[in-house]
Amino acid sequence: MTTPTDHPTQPRRIHVSAAVIHDEQGRLLLVRKEGTTAFMQPGGKPEPGESPDETLSRELAEELGIHVPVNALRSLGAYTAAAANEPGFLVVADVFAADIGSQRPIVGAEIAELRWITRADADDLEVAPLARENFLPD
Repeated sequence: MTTPTDHPTQPRRIHVSAAVIHDEQGRLLLVRKEGTTAFMQPGGKPEPGESPDETLSRELAEELGIHVPVNALRSLGAYTAAAANEPGFLVVADVFAADIGSQRPIVGAEIAELRWITRADADDLEVAPLARENFLPD
């Protein structure tokens, strides 16, 4: 039995913070998390009490060993797309541009692989809808 607030046909939502990071050649940094097949922007889910920018700053340090202070992140807005690794879910992402300067990302917590890609490179990769639809460089 459903109640008036139940919406069984409505997709469930996953809230995350995600980064747009480009290298000197203009390629976008994407990561593939352990146990998944799709490449996506670095970032993740908030811990209790975290703001979206605090979440991203923490996730970048944990996942990639790069340090970007909260005040150095530039908000690009909120984006919604189909979740890459969780069918029936939408990802709602607070997206931030992050300049990592001369820091070099390394594979860390939860990450199986990282790649710098262009739109042409994405033809041969499974890329999460959020990145594919909004942030891949030409």
